[in-house]
This record gives sequence, C-alpha cells and structure tokens, in this order.
Amino acid sequence: MFLGPLQQTHNRKSVPSSVETAFAGVEEAAATLRLDPDPAAAWRRAIRRFPMRWPRPYLRLAAAQGEAGPVWRMGRPEGDELTPDPGDLPDPVGEQGASPLPFLICKHPDRALLLITGRCHFYCRFCFRQATPGEREPTATDLDAAIAWIEQTEAVREVILSGGDPLTLADHRLATLIARLGAIDHLDTVRIHTRAPIHHPARVTAGLTTALTGPLPVWLCLHANHASELTPAVEEAIGRLRDAGLPLLNQTVLLRRVNDDTDALAALFRRLYALGVRPYYLHHPDRAPGNQRFRLPIAEGLAVVAPLRHLLPGPALPTYVIDLPDGSGKVPVAALTPLDGNRYRWEDPATGAVVTLRDIDAAAGSPPSPHRR
Repeated sequence: MFLGPLQQTHNRKSVPSSVETAFAGVEEAAATLRLDPDPAAAWRRAIRRFPMRWPRPYLRLAAAQGEAGPVWRMGRPEGDELTPDPGDLPDPVGEQGASPLPFLICKHPDRALLLITGRCHFYCRFCFRQATPGEREPTATDLDAAIAWIEQTEAVREVILSGGDPLTLADHRLATLIARLGAIDHLDTVRIHTRAPIHHPARVTAGLTTALTGPLPVWLCLHANHASELTPAVEEAIGRLRDAGLPLLNQTVLLRRVNDDTDALAALFRRLYALGVRPYYLHHPDRAPGNQRFRLPIAEGLAVVAPLRHLLPGPALPTYVIDLPDGSGKVPVAALTPLDGNRYRWEDPATGAVVTLRDIDAAAGSPPSPHRR
C-alpha cells in the first residue's frame, strides 16, 4: 500500500513556517499587481475558479518588469477568464478519453501520465488544466489503483509525473513514489514535469535532489517561457539539479504578448542550452476555457518560429508542437496541412489516421507582440 496521503508543500500543517513565508498572500499579491481592491472585483471571482499564488521572489520579478512584462502577464488574474470564448475547448488536449483510471492518462501505449496533485506553487493563467485545481487530490487508494494498472500493463516503459506540480509534494513522498515505480520491472524511466525550479527555485534543495535519485533514471522537464525568468537564483537551482546528475529538458508554451517574438524565443533557448538544459518542446497554446488572451493562430505561430532554425544550433531548437484536441497527442505544427475554412489536417504517417481541427480566427486574440521579428 502507498504510505499515506500525499502532503503538499503548501499544506501549513506539513511544512516549516519558513516555506510558507516564501509566498505572498492574496492581498499582498493584489496590491503588487495593482488589482482592483473592490471585494466584488471580477478577478476575485476568477481566483475562486482558478487560484492565485505567488512565490515572493517571482512576484518581485513581476513588479520589476511591470504590467507589460512576461511574468506579470503570465500570473495576473483577469476578469475575462470568466467569459466564455468561441475558441474554448472543454477538454483541450483530449485527456478524458485517454484516462483508464482517475488521475491516469495513457495516450500512447508506452507512456503513462500520472497526475499526482492538482496543486502548484504558482498558477499560470494560461494553464490547460484549469478545472478545479487542488479540489481533487489523489488518495492513497487512487494511487494504488493507478500503480497497479501500470504494473499490469507491460507495454508502459515510462511514467510521467505531472499535475499540478509534482514538486509540491514533500521530499519523502516523492522518494517513496519514485522507489515504488522503480520496483516495476518493465519501466525504464520516470519523467517529472515541473515549473517549480523556475518560479520557486528555493524548492531545489539537497533533500529534493536526493529524493529524485532512485532505481530508475529520472528526467526532469522544466518549464521556462521567457529568458527573464532565468534569474541568478534559478540558474543556481538548475546547477544543483545538474550537479545531482539529473538530465534536464525544458518545455515552453508560445503565448501571445509574452513570448510570441522570434528574438525572445531565441534568447530563451540559447540561455537554456548554455545552462545545460535541452529545449524540448515549444507548445502551441491549448485552448482551455479562461486562457483566451494567450492564444494566437497557427499561422502566426509558424511565422514566429520559422526563423529560429537559422538562429540556434540544432540541440537548442525545440520542436514546435500542438497537442491535438482529440487525444491523439502532440504533433509538429509544421506537419499540419492547411485547409479552407480556417481548418488544418493531420495525417498520422504511421497509421494513416486523419484528424481535422479548426483554428481560432486571426482577430480572436489581442494584438501581437510589437517586438515580433
């Protein structure tokens, strides 16, 4: 049996007070971000739907950048998150149809995604899993069932821990889970997707790196969206992860008026590469209800990304992908065939399966970045 419920690092009963003081309260964050102080303001309703939480150093970075800055824009809640949009998709990447058990997603026969928490240190306003975060945490029974399914499904070679952010779990809970997965003979690797080292680098401690060392190779996939996020503290945290022997990847989301700029992306990927982090995926934004202000049409994304191949060495160039809404998984955006009526077609070269998707209208988003190359 799994050893007790998974406690979160922001559960006040389970962590030192020094950890809690690293985070700003709602009113402190609201004042810093110049949010309307009216108790009936729309942003307060928005954070009841999808929380707001800021590590203090990350909030200071947002304040230093100002309202046009990428960190400010990624984390400031807005009332328009509550407004339905024609481009919204209730299940934007098709996870519901690929879930054999609660908290377990298996889109591909050799990989299983285990959602071990709905909680994060920071809630990105563009998140594609905005539905009731933290309200349904996996219980010991849920995790037992998911791990039993993985044990019985020998085609699965890798388990990806996601959420939420897996690094909100206490070190000993992570270590226990990784050890348990390591006891499954047919697994080769564990991959952890986390944004914690970027917005809460203090989370990367000696205890954490020890917890991530187990019988299976553990790959860490970070999530930086802009070079300005790579502060000295973040670079030091990345150095600690590298010194522990953890291979590091990065995924980025292409976001309107955050990083939809060729030079901004090139600077980010070049810096990550210099830090020993392999840029892995650049995601076209998923159309979750509430994140419409971050979306851009596929044609605009291609125009931003295309020049990167002339600006970066191959290992620093991520694959620009879109996660198809039918649950087929991620495919290269450049491999989509444009059709009439603002539609695109994907044909799987391995199976011949065809997926057609409709893009958002070019006028649906806010104006593009004024600094686009």
